[in-house]
Amino acid sequence: MAVPKKRTSASKKRIHKNVWKRKGYWTVLKAFSLGKSLSSGKSNSLRKSLSSGNSKGFFVRQTNKISNKT
Repeated sequence: MAVPKKRTSASKKRIHKNVWKRKGYWTVLKAFSLGKSLSSGKSNSLRKSLSSGNSKGFFVRQTNKISNKT
């Protein structure tokens, strides 16, 4: 079993913990923003297919994005 050579200082522990917390904060913020846009109907990147009953999950690939405006 691997054993660390020296003890990690308290300041290093705090730095590592804050980096870990910051990553979680941004992940939560992105998830909240995505959920908010999906619930308001303003999302253009992800759409859940309501018309077809055979969707395979939450993230459904969007098809036929290009519209013919000629």
